[in-house]
Amino acid sequence: MAISIHPELEEKLRARADAAGVSIETYIERIARDQQTAEEELEALAVEGLNSGESIAAGERYWAAKRQRLIDGHQETGT
Repeated sequence: MAISIHPELEEKLRARADAAGVSIETYIERIARDQQTAEEELEALAVEGLNSGESIAAGERYWAAKRQRLIDGHQETGT
């Protein structure tokens, strides 16, 4: 498959591929695989979050209480 990319980007990709000791094709395949893996991990985390318990209403009161807990925690640690 032939792909046209901007010469500056090609130069950067070639430099990174050379630094990794692989061909540009192999480097781009790695990028694509890593992207796919990241997407799958993100989807799994999202599903895990959805299945983690009962939903809560995150309205004004929720965020105000959360903000206050963060402030209190920050003050307790002295940072």
